[in-house]
Order: sequence, then C-alpha cells, then structure tokens
Amino acid sequence: GSPDGPPSSVRRSCQWLIYWVPVLFIGSIVAWSYYAYVGQLCLMVCLLAYHLFFAMFVWSYWKTIFTSPMNPSKEYHLTYADKELLDRETRSEILQEVLRRAAKDLPVYTRTMSGAIRYCDRCQLVKPDRCHHCSVCDKCILKMDHHCPWVNNCVGFSNYKFFLLFLAYSLLYCLFIVATDLQYFIKFWTNGLPDTQAKFHIMFLFFAAAMFSVSLSSLFGYHCWLVTKNKSTLEAFRAPVFRHGTDKNGFSLGFDKNLRQVFGDEKKYWLLPVFSSLGDGCSFPTCLVNQDPEQASTPSGHSSSNKNENSHHFPAKPLRDSQSHLLTDSQSWTETSASIENNKSGMTNPALTVENET
Repeated sequence: GSPDGPPSSVRRSCQWLIYWVPVLFIGSIVAWSYYAYVGQLCLMVCLLAYHLFFAMFVWSYWKTIFTSPMNPSKEYHLTYADKELLDRETRSEILQEVLRRAAKDLPVYTRTMSGAIRYCDRCQLVKPDRCHHCSVCDKCILKMDHHCPWVNNCVGFSNYKFFLLFLAYSLLYCLFIVATDLQYFIKFWTNGLPDTQAKFHIMFLFFAAAMFSVSLSSLFGYHCWLVTKNKSTLEAFRAPVFRHGTDKNGFSLGFDKNLRQVFGDEKKYWLLPVFSSLGDGCSFPTCLVNQDPEQASTPSGHSSSNKNENSHHFPAKPLRDSQSHLLTDSQSWTETSASIENNKSGMTNPALTVENET
C-alpha cells in the first residue's frame, strides 16, 4: 500500500464486504418474508405451495451466486513467446500477424468495430465469441451477460440458466404472497384484523411483495425476450460484429434452438437449477452466410451430415458433441476468419489493438 492510503489488502477486504451488501440485503428481506408469512400470517392450506416456491427460489438464487463464471480455456491464451513479442514489439503489422496466427485455428468469428480480432490485454488471450472482460471480476467471462450486484457474481454461460430461474421463482414467490395476503391486507384497512403485531408484518409483506413483483416481471420479461433472440444483455446494447459487419441476430437459430441452447434438450431439467445448457461456452453456431469472396458460401439445405465434405464451412475446431446437433438445420452456416483488434486507451503497448469492454 502507499503511504497516503490504506494497504491494498485492506482495500480489497473493504471492496469484498461492499460487494456482498446487496446479497445480504436480499437475504434479509427473504428471511423476514419467511418469518412474516409462516410465523405471522400462517395460512396452513397455503404453506405447502409456499415452501415449494421458497425452496426453488432459494436454490436457484444460491446456484446463481456460487456458480463460478467460466473463463476461456488455455488454447485461447497466447504462448509465452507471443506474449514476449507483444510486449517488446511496436510495429502494428507484426502485432497483428501474431494475433492472426494465434486465432488461426480457433472458432472465432466476431470482430471489433474496426474488423480486428478481439483480444484482451489484461488476460492476454484471444477472446472467444460472446466473451467479455468483466472489470469487477477482472477476468474474461464466457458468454457474459452482465455483472449483477444482487448476486455478487457475473452472469454468463455457466449460470445464466440459474439466473433466469432465480428471476422466475422469485417472481412466482412474490406473486404467491400477494395473492394469498391480499384479503388480509384489505381487512387491515377496513379494521377487520385484530390489533396485534401481525398487522405490521401483513401490511409490509404485501407492499414488499407487490413492489418486487413489478420490478421482477419487467426484468424477467426482458430476459425471456433475450433468450428467444439468443442475445446477451451486452449484445442487445451493442450488436456483435462479424467479418461482413454488424449483425444483431447473428447467433439466433430460431425460437426452439435458442431456447435449447440455454435450457438443454431434456425438458425434465428445464425447471431445475442444474446445469443443462448446450455447448462449451467458447464456440457458437451462427445463422450467417459467409460473405468472404475467397471462401464459398455453404449451400442452403446442407445439414451437419455434410460436415466432413465441407469442413471449411465449419469451425477449424469442431463444436462439442452436445452442441453440434444444433447445426442440423436447413439454414446456412458460415465460418468467418480471424482479423485484428481495436486500440484501447491506457494500453501498455500502443501499437496493439484491443476491444474496449463495458
């Protein structure tokens, strides 16, 4: 630490505590709502359904918080020799060639706005498609959606399904409380309730549940729309860029396949906060037609059964088995080859270009 400020370990400890404040706030609200409903309202006929919603909400919230975000695999990291070259080289054409060579055998299709390879200077890796660097976690997150302070975690490929279920079950939990507490809330205003301590809990339980229901319904509806379009929150605000240019629907495979990418093929797991998403988080099929004049476009009507005959239309690195069946469609698929990345202010090497993250 510097002589004018606290040691870095103290600052990190303070930041760690601050980041957990929203989670502790939500936890205290949930604990109080449980006491108010079970201990004060205590509707015996509704307790079974209440505990079902409560258990699913807590389970999905727990999984969202404590599921570690997935990071790019080692093959996306630069070799030691390439890192050394990037550190000492100042000629942009040499730096671009290093990144071009590093991304040559990787299934990387997205670019920066300038058409460059997406490279993270802090993590020193070529970014997989849909991967972004989180400034809070200080690491690259696969299929990053956003960093959520209410779960003190990044929402990405590894826990996006859990986050959706957390929103769904928290909304159902609040709506259930509103529906079963409404008659007692009305009696409170008509002086139909005994003047006990329970009156306070009944009134504020209804207010809290109704308020959260409004905010959760809009947030859950928004993320349902994102799932149907196969977009992340970041991609909704800034469309992904491919070799031929920006395409806001580049990863959309149609409603059914978009849904299955997040929830998986086995419907029995859809409502449970267990991981069932398809793919590896690094490579994603697209619906784009290759517009590189040096490479032939994939003819319409070709399915994944033609993959061996037309391997140049598919990623150099094959998709995982759990994901490749998504390509069995009559749509055309493309491979966009790698380029170079855009400069970011404050970089160590001004000749190297990287993407500016949010």
